Amino acid sequence: MTVFARVDHRQGAMSRSMALLPNEVVIFGDPKGGTPLMQCAPTAGIDLPMKALVWQDNDGQTWLGYNDPAWIARRHGVADCSAVEPLQQAMRKLVEATLREE
Repeated sequence: MTVFARVDHRQGAMSRSMALLPNEVVIFGDPKGGTPLMQCAPTAGIDLPMKALVWQDNDGQTWLGYNDPAWIARRHGVADCSAVEPLQQAMRKLVEATLREE
């Protein structure tokens, strides 16, 4: 997968003299994964490429969250799209690899 962009919300807040714990969106994907979902529903392009939010809570715990591809497919009326399962598997592998790196 390719990382297309990172949005550092904390840095943005700091640029306006506001405090925010670490909070960053990572935008990433691969046309092999996203294109089939958009072939099922072109409107899914608003939710692609995939994004993950990495944030820190008040206790110093780091979290990672993302929208499940099945949720994206349901949102766009194509819950039965065959592209969902491969995207879910790719996200699981990515999360597992990320957790191993810590």
